[in-house]
Amino acid sequence: MHINEDHFYPEIIDSETGKSLGYGEKGELVLTTLTKEGIPMLRYRTKDITILNPETCKCGRSNVRMNKVLGRSDDMLIIRGVNVFPSQIESVLVGMEHIGPHYQIIVSKRGYMDEIEVHVELIDGKVLEKFSELEKIEKDIRHKMRSVLQIDAKIKLVEPKSIERSVGKAKRVIDLRNK
Repeated sequence: MHINEDHFYPEIIDSETGKSLGYGEKGELVLTTLTKEGIPMLRYRTKDITILNPETCKCGRSNVRMNKVLGRSDDMLIIRGVNVFPSQIESVLVGMEHIGPHYQIIVSKRGYMDEIEVHVELIDGKVLEKFSELEKIEKDIRHKMRSVLQIDAKIKLVEPKSIERSVGKAKRVIDLRNK
């Protein structure tokens, strides 16, 4: 995605410190409008996590390009020093056999260590009758989660339609660390 630098000044910052990062580094996209007169935005924090690429595009344009959005800084969880985005967890679960579209992320604290547990809803309750099948599904999910997140997440397979449904935006993360 090209950013028109005649009208917008793009920056990548560290979400926590606010310090500017260089090209090729992952961080939060900040935009400053250069030509807008009515409602100018100075260092508008988009909350989108991405990477800026200054290299000339294959199409011939030389404007800075933005990589696809990798997540949102307001959704980011820090588990054992690792940045974890719910979108990363969703990318692991989408398209897996026997898994429905509903899941919940429970974050808790054991001693000084943050723990993450993902409740994953099964499509068919008949799978619950085969322990070996459940173990295989859970093992596959844990392995894929570990390779994407770089941390170990506990997986709990739950019955179909047992995760609470909500109107509007789904409540995916339950953070129990401060309770």
